[in-house]
Amino acid sequence: MCLKHAWDLTSLEDEEETPRPEYDQILQEKRRNKRGAKRSELGGVRYGDAEEGEKDKMLSQREQESLTLEDRLPGYMINVSVILMMMGVTFSAVFGVILYRITMLSIWSMNPDPEAKASVRMTVTTTAIIINLLVVLILDEIYGAIAVWLTKLEVPKTEAEFEERLILKSFLLKSMNTFAPVFYVAFFKGRFAGPPGDYVYLFGHFRMEECAPPGCLIELCIQLSMIMLGKQLIQNNVFEIVIPKLKKMYRTYKEKDKGGEEDDDEEETKRPKQQWDKDFSLDPYEGLSPEYMEMIIQYGFVTIFVASFPLAPLFALLNNVIEIRLDAAKFTTEIRRPDAVRRKDIGIWFNILIGISKFSVITNAFVISFTSDFIPRTVYQYMYSQTGSMHGFTEHSLSYFNVSNFEADSSPSSTLFTGVTICRYKDYRDPP
Repeated sequence: MCLKHAWDLTSLEDEEETPRPEYDQILQEKRRNKRGAKRSELGGVRYGDAEEGEKDKMLSQREQESLTLEDRLPGYMINVSVILMMMGVTFSAVFGVILYRITMLSIWSMNPDPEAKASVRMTVTTTAIIINLLVVLILDEIYGAIAVWLTKLEVPKTEAEFEERLILKSFLLKSMNTFAPVFYVAFFKGRFAGPPGDYVYLFGHFRMEECAPPGCLIELCIQLSMIMLGKQLIQNNVFEIVIPKLKKMYRTYKEKDKGGEEDDDEEETKRPKQQWDKDFSLDPYEGLSPEYMEMIIQYGFVTIFVASFPLAPLFALLNNVIEIRLDAAKFTTEIRRPDAVRRKDIGIWFNILIGISKFSVITNAFVISFTSDFIPRTVYQYMYSQTGSMHGFTEHSLSYFNVSNFEADSSPSSTLFTGVTICRYKDYRDPP
């Protein structure tokens, strides 16, 4: 609001934009097809030149001056189908990492080495998070290209409408891709494993994965921190430095190669390049949408799961201090000068920020309620503890299981202890 007042944009009204060339082209084709259809209906009747012109004028007046829902329906259907398919791809990637964790835990748990068994959970969790990060980075680039293609199929009328639809699709696909693994750990992991004696098996052989004894909150914190830091370091910073440099080197190489093939005058080759020649060889300006998208996804990391990772705002601040300098270098040395456009606000990005803010309140409430032990600890401290402290909470949070209730061929084949009749496990269930 301060910038809006300082830049004298408080009374700025949106100007009516001209239609996009693609929209005009499809509209012209629609008009030609309608004229051809009308003339074919009147094929047996001949008119004079004046009558023919009058008929064309009447037909053009009756035609609609914009594309209808019927014209855009094929594009909308393709959009819905592809977005649903991309959702399936994202969930398949998450399920693939789940299957990796389950199988690797099963295989490495058979290792007779006690040291290997002690670190198996941490090793599998770390490697799975790295795989998740790589999948997120790869799918992000793919989803960006798919969002552009889908928006072109909708044939928006103006550039502003095109940009808004592109932003919505990109945000939907990229946020789903980024936060799907985190949501699984926060709200679904360990919920469907089943109690002892009634475990849930995947494909009939692999037990559904459970949270570690301290709970899923620690794993959620680790996963969130690694994905957030990895995404910021690799995608937001390294890509913005390395990729423009590589493009610039490639263009320079092509220019030298081209200059060697052409026989130019000696004076022309000796003349130093002017600034506009140097600027023209830079990358074209692609708009602010990628920069906004980085900050929006970062804002999601900072707000949606801040209850499980309180250091997220600090890392975001450090990242943004570096990001300011990298973007300054990029805008002044790596890309062409942007065209200035007057806008009274940040457009649809503000609505997305409001939506994330409201959604984060609900998500953090669910994290505190279901993922953390905050409520069980509070209930124990004020309802069951004799001293008003947390002494005895672990004993209170463990349920009993009678080993005689194991089904045939489902009990452990070997154990370090003998004569065990009762086992304890973390859950709130009635005794057998």
